Amino acid sequence: MPAPPLPTVDCITAELRLTYVLRHFREAYADVPTVGIGYVGTQPPVEVAAVAHDFFAATHPYPPEPNWREWGGQRLPFFFDDSAAQPLLELLPGGRARINADVISAAFYLLSGWQEFFSEERDQHGRFPYAASVQARYGFVAVPVVNYYFDILKTAVEHVTGQPLHPRCWANGAAWAAFITHDIDNLRSAWKAPAKAALRRGDVLSFGWQLWRHFTRKDAWNNLALVRQTVAEYGAQSTFFLLPEHRPAATSTPNADYRLKRAWAGIATAIQDSEVGLHASLGTATHGDKLKREWLKIPVPCSGIRFHYLGWEPRLTPTLLSMDGFTHDSTLGFAEHFGFRNSYCQPFRPFNFSADSFTVNPPKERLYTLGADEPAYFTLGPKNSIQTSNFLEIPLNVMDTTLHHPRYLQLAPAEILPALLPMFQEIERFGGVCTVLWHNENFDAANLHNGPEQFRAIMEYLRGRNVAFVNGQDILGAMVKQEDDGFDV
Repeated sequence: MPAPPLPTVDCITAELRLTYVLRHFREAYADVPTVGIGYVGTQPPVEVAAVAHDFFAATHPYPPEPNWREWGGQRLPFFFDDSAAQPLLELLPGGRARINADVISAAFYLLSGWQEFFSEERDQHGRFPYAASVQARYGFVAVPVVNYYFDILKTAVEHVTGQPLHPRCWANGAAWAAFITHDIDNLRSAWKAPAKAALRRGDVLSFGWQLWRHFTRKDAWNNLALVRQTVAEYGAQSTFFLLPEHRPAATSTPNADYRLKRAWAGIATAIQDSEVGLHASLGTATHGDKLKREWLKIPVPCSGIRFHYLGWEPRLTPTLLSMDGFTHDSTLGFAEHFGFRNSYCQPFRPFNFSADSFTVNPPKERLYTLGADEPAYFTLGPKNSIQTSNFLEIPLNVMDTTLHHPRYLQLAPAEILPALLPMFQEIERFGGVCTVLWHNENFDAANLHNGPEQFRAIMEYLRGRNVAFVNGQDILGAMVKQEDDGFDV
């Protein structure tokens, strides 16, 4: 499926990159002191290497190949780094520090989703494919590289200010958080696969039994009370994303197998006071009117969203969500692989590439513009702002379908948790949010591949690491407070 036409995009100046990146740096830590951070030549206390390039004045999706350096025990890619012979960080006398790689441009490139906005690559569902990403090309999808860039900045700021920085804490002082979610695509179809298998075997009795069971008993996937209760056993709370569209997409790809209006009474009883979000159908990521109509079909107030099949068109979807008034989204993960689509393990405000969004409005005494293509000197203090998308993105880290699917990872049951552990450890290290998507049909005991046993293993691990179990509104409240403490939104 082709990408929509590329809209007109102005040059992304050094000021924009600095402001967008440093806004998120400030939000990643508690009580960041006022400190000047800028490019070499502007003489701030924290200097960042200024690499001569015009990459952000053009529309190329991929920068030159990165250099690889060690930081914090990880081998990391550094884009826009032409000083590989120099140490990555120099802590200088007189309260100064120098970072010899352009971590600002590299962080902006990854966090903004530049690659997918300017790439023409789309899969059969209109998604930017994992195979086309720099994460796949260079093998760092499960490493939150932007958080490591921020850790370098953090070390420099600590040296300059003499003040240690710590990641924000979550509920009850927890070091990290987990967001447990369920996309409700199917409530009535558990019988279909075994019935088809019986027909292929020529087993008429088994086929007839499946039909009888379908018409006389509750479907095994109509199990939302079980889902809620299972999650609650771990002291966690479920967020249910409900799909209002039952008709297939234009491509014949299925949406819901239920009609929400008819099923709502049973759903409401099953999920009780659990958080509800919109699971917007195929095609709505590029059609604002259809998206609004589906939102109105959710029977209870909700402001969070995740698109069906993780549909997302970077040239259109952020603008639609900002215009419609959604407060948070949790779509941005790769269907094909667990990890970090924007190389960041914390919620963030997506960059809006619309030219109308390129309004930098900090107080004049805090930002000094040296020309459109010249380095800038930014003072990281309170009340700096840049217009970004006005919804919060809560990145999706792991989806059950990713783990065992013919076109995806095909992990054996015993391989799932060991494969995920390094990613979980990265999120905990940086005080991020671990977002888990487990569909209700995969709470069916008949699923031995990516089913309830594998889900319970993940939940046991998370609970054992003293994670704060949160829902979307909890995350939104924590992030808005952090923004209010340091920035105008």
